[in-house]
Amino acid sequence: VVTEILQDLQASTPMNRLVQGDVGSGKTVVAVVAILAAIQAGYQAALMAPTEVLAEQHYRKLVEWFNALHLPVELLTGSTRVAKRRQILGELSTGELPLLVGTHALIEDPVQFQKLGLVAIDEQHRFGVQQRARLQQKGENPHVLTLTATPIPRTLALTLHGDLEVSQIDELPPGRQAIKTTLLKGRDRTHAYDLIRREIAQGRQVYIVLPLVEESEKLDLRSAIDEHQRLQEVVFSEFRVGLLHGRMSSADKDAAISAFRDGHTHILVSTTVVEVGVDVPNATVMLIEHAERFGLSQLHQLRGRVGRGAAQSFCLLMSGTRSDVALQRLRVLEESQDGFFISEMDLRFRGPGAVLGTRQSGLPDFALASLVADQDALSLARQAAEVLLAADPELASFPILQKELKRRYDKLMGGAILT
Repeated sequence: VVTEILQDLQASTPMNRLVQGDVGSGKTVVAVVAILAAIQAGYQAALMAPTEVLAEQHYRKLVEWFNALHLPVELLTGSTRVAKRRQILGELSTGELPLLVGTHALIEDPVQFQKLGLVAIDEQHRFGVQQRARLQQKGENPHVLTLTATPIPRTLALTLHGDLEVSQIDELPPGRQAIKTTLLKGRDRTHAYDLIRREIAQGRQVYIVLPLVEESEKLDLRSAIDEHQRLQEVVFSEFRVGLLHGRMSSADKDAAISAFRDGHTHILVSTTVVEVGVDVPNATVMLIEHAERFGLSQLHQLRGRVGRGAAQSFCLLMSGTRSDVALQRLRVLEESQDGFFISEMDLRFRGPGAVLGTRQSGLPDFALASLVADQDALSLARQAAEVLLAADPELASFPILQKELKRRYDKLMGGAILT
């Protein structure tokens, strides 16, 4: 993958490559290689992430690595103070700052690069097509590297991202142990809590994830706020239990993550805000409540928060569902650690519209065809489209097709999100 990227950077046309990699496969390292190559060639680079939590995570890692090379790195988010923001924007416009990490704050009008050569976008499916385009417009045809930890079958990826080259990282770093995943019913809760106590006694830490922030009158589900209180006061009073959810202020989120990262809290109760960007190698247990409420790909992402150190890790899927289909779906996670396979099964169970988002991916809802089952036909259709465009780039001989494509493109650029 690194070789492909370096070849792209030396080509006469700007790179436009998507790197698909499973959870913890080393996509950040691949991005850093591209960023360093751009900086060494005299250009600036930008790394955009969808959340402040993930942007902060990248920033910490990059500062650690780039300090040794005496290369400055700055972080720009919605929470950056005015004086610091002014300093960053000044250094950026003069070219003093080679690398800026941030959230969608990077695409705001005042952000001006002197010589932007590379744009790296993490978890790219979380950004709209217009947001991604605005970052690219900060430079003159910069190279673009997009990363995703939500892998999908290659044929489907090539079709969805027709304007991108697609690379896959399908190996995990050496030394990683498979995460032991178990599907549990409500009556097994005592066993789950016993495992949590044993792991904490060995100096490890634990995530407990819930689907809701607060209790809902419509849904009979445990909520993060109520469960945090119950666990701290009743179940694990001997341990320190932290709380993290999307409605907290940035400062409170940072404090909760820092306390967990630094080992001050033993258990972190959270919503899916931990799905990306929280990297604590000492955490070895992920307990997910109401697991049937999540998609397989999302559960796999959550599971990827553990198993980042050398110790054996565990993922406990707690579910009260009696649906055979839901249980069959969850058993996929018990049996596989392969993100590409899990994603394909998720597509089969829920359909591309639910997994990728019909609006998000720009996918049509076909009446008969299946984007999963008919991948051979999908591949042929893509090849036919390439041949047609090579022969007639403007589709002048096909006015009806040209008009329909323009209609769909305008609709997409008018606010829909493209994966």
